Amino acid sequence: MTHSAHLHPDRLFPASQPAQSIARELYPAVADLPLICPHGHTDPSWFANNGRFSDPAALFLTPDHYVLRMLRSRGLDYDALGVPRKDGKPVADGRTAWRLFAANYHLFAGTPSKTWTDHSLHWAFGITDELSSATADAIYDKIDAALATPDLLPLALLDRAKVEVITTTEFALDPLVHHQKMAETGILGRVRTTYRPDDVTDPSRPAIVDNLKKFAELTGEDVTNWAGLINAHRARREYFRRYGALATDHGVPSANTADLPLIEKQALLDKILSGKHDAADAELFRAQMMTEMALLSVEDGMVMQLHAGSRRNTDPLLFATRGADLGADIPGTTDYVNGMRALLACCGNEPNLRLIMFVLDETTYARELAPMAGYWPSLMIGPPWWFHDSPQGIRRYLDQVVETAGFYNLAGFNDDTRALLSIPARHDVWRREVCGFLATWVAENRLSKSTAEELAKHLSYQAAKDAYKIS
Repeated sequence: MTHSAHLHPDRLFPASQPAQSIARELYPAVADLPLICPHGHTDPSWFANNGRFSDPAALFLTPDHYVLRMLRSRGLDYDALGVPRKDGKPVADGRTAWRLFAANYHLFAGTPSKTWTDHSLHWAFGITDELSSATADAIYDKIDAALATPDLLPLALLDRAKVEVITTTEFALDPLVHHQKMAETGILGRVRTTYRPDDVTDPSRPAIVDNLKKFAELTGEDVTNWAGLINAHRARREYFRRYGALATDHGVPSANTADLPLIEKQALLDKILSGKHDAADAELFRAQMMTEMALLSVEDGMVMQLHAGSRRNTDPLLFATRGADLGADIPGTTDYVNGMRALLACCGNEPNLRLIMFVLDETTYARELAPMAGYWPSLMIGPPWWFHDSPQGIRRYLDQVVETAGFYNLAGFNDDTRALLSIPARHDVWRREVCGFLATWVAENRLSKSTAEELAKHLSYQAAKDAYKIS
């Protein structure tokens, strides 16, 4: 049996000997710091119920769209991978899906998915053998047996990973029943929600009219009136804050914002509610709602996260048969300077606004995001996201943003994952890459060793707490 490459102590450190030695000295001070996870998509029922994971495939395969999309790209069927269908028709059981995953694990060579999976197998289960057809059943059985023990329950995993704070992400219409249960059991605060209102701010969603009607019923506000619509958001944001929310999140195809006169906002809302809007109307409504959300953040202090640039659910058959967030999402070009002009003109100078920008268009790092965060006190740059949450992606990010934005306009790291066991792996990759980046600058006499030590700790831990106002 072969051994996983993640076990090498110098993995991801610089190749040059002086910088590698410095990175090796920096890393121990950050390796075991607590984890701050202020944005993610783990299932809140895991923490509310603290029950065992059903099987290894449910932990490593079916919730991980990074893994699914690679397997799909090589022609593997989602039924055979055990991904549930909307129509309820049977799909492969956990062990069968796992065997298929293992037989094709070689496809992940060079990808962050392999780095995360190898790390998780070793960290949680002590497994160092490479996943393959030959090892599939033995590894499955070892994981399955461990999942039956208290040490592998969700809250125990948070303890083991030293997760200080973790947030889930829920839509505006979500009743937050799992967070209510967590409030009763005393873990709310460690596990928090995040307000993501896309279900009532994105008119490209087929159910937008029904969603807005439900929004009115939920809040008691008249959402046919623009002021009533904003009051409904104000009420839901307050409700989410009761369950720990510190931030809002907005997944939008572009970074466009708008600041329309009231009469035009009302006319736009009327068109949305009539169901007669087109793609241009939908884009304008999203743009106006971004500015409205920023103004509400000025009021209540919630940190605003803008995740722009993903063209989502580009496979209509996959979306129709299984739903969203299963791998068919592709990055698109994003214009932050022109897109955010209206929002920043309206409230970019407000001291209570903090907006964290996440981007999938890497060409904007040096050209737009770094100069913007390097000027506007309301803006910070989020860590590399989605397709770029990887060793190479982190290197490109730091190389392009730091010289203009500095280190203290960066929001640290968040793992943005649905796969619980990948959380410590992702943070470890970030910390190693940060140490490697800083070590290179120390070796080039661009930073002192003591400054690099301070920055490594800041970027690995404190930056995220500061950015998200976590006390």
